Amino acid sequence: MLRTSCLDAKQRLYGDNCNVKAVFQLGAEIKSAATKAGFDLCGIAPVAPNPELAYFPEWIEQGHAGEMGYLKSRNEAGELRRSSLEIAAPWARSVVVCAINYNAEEPYSTEFSDKTRGWISRYAWGQRDYHDLLLERLRKLESEIKELTGEDDFRSWCYVDTGPIVERVLAKYAGVGWQGKNTCIINQEVGSWLFLGVILTSLPLAPDMPAADRCGSCTRCLDACPTDAFIDAYKLDASRCISYLTIEKRGSIPEELRDGMGNHLFGCDICQDVCPWNRQAAISDKEEFQPRPELVNPALDWLAEMTQDDFRSIFKGSPVKRTKYSGLRRNVAVAMGNSGDRNFISRLEQLAVDEDENVREHARWALEKLQ
Repeated sequence: MLRTSCLDAKQRLYGDNCNVKAVFQLGAEIKSAATKAGFDLCGIAPVAPNPELAYFPEWIEQGHAGEMGYLKSRNEAGELRRSSLEIAAPWARSVVVCAINYNAEEPYSTEFSDKTRGWISRYAWGQRDYHDLLLERLRKLESEIKELTGEDDFRSWCYVDTGPIVERVLAKYAGVGWQGKNTCIINQEVGSWLFLGVILTSLPLAPDMPAADRCGSCTRCLDACPTDAFIDAYKLDASRCISYLTIEKRGSIPEELRDGMGNHLFGCDICQDVCPWNRQAAISDKEEFQPRPELVNPALDWLAEMTQDDFRSIFKGSPVKRTKYSGLRRNVAVAMGNSGDRNFISRLEQLAVDEDENVREHARWALEKLQ
């Protein structure tokens, strides 16, 4: 009965002349091709209004995007591009959402107690930027889809973090996982250490069922956030998030948030580290996602001594380059101030007279804290 109802729904969605069986078959072949391309998960989302995206304009209006101007991009009619696929890509009829597990066999940030060392987010430990690695796989899958369809007028758009619609919303409706209270996508078998990639397509593919929300009454992620970045469950004020403060925020970090940053230098994993679904999270078997040992809980002294040439060389091809040399040294100064270790005073005194005003300000704050 359920199978018949699903087929009826697809018939209504795609029209009476559509071969529903062929639509299902093509979706299955695409998922198989995604596995061959190196993805761990793949699902298909419909092009439809989503409540999460309906909330997006209000979220922007309330200032929760901070200085991330690209999220506020509008079309000629003044509509936020990221608020609807109908606005951003009116030709799209379905979305292929792929995911790769990047979890490494290393302790979580909450398990390290040495405050003389900093934290670089788990996703940035690899040899290459995940954007490039996922795009290579997405384009391989895109080519395979074109061959499977044989359609001359097939249209598609691959992206990783740079597209019009937030991937995690599409991932939810593609059945890849549910959106947790920390706004991350969580898969029941794999956990939440997932890179997401998207292919918008003009094909009328059969969508998957959204994954059931299994967060229940748990609020560990919300309670653990040191900067109180969660407005409520499923709602993040990005302007208070440590990931935003250490990566996206340029210039001076608000003083009232610096204490909460702890020893974080690039990104933050706390809300995922405490998630019960990550207790037995799968470990990635992909060679390119294996961590560089020097980036796992690195010594603050080592980073503070780094020259601009060192920064370019060490972080070439790494997501860490996004914070820029100035931003990383700023973050190191804050982490030293939060360490409680007075051995950092001499190093901070040097940073306090640095030629970079941004570094000077945060080093002086750190010195005051330690002294």
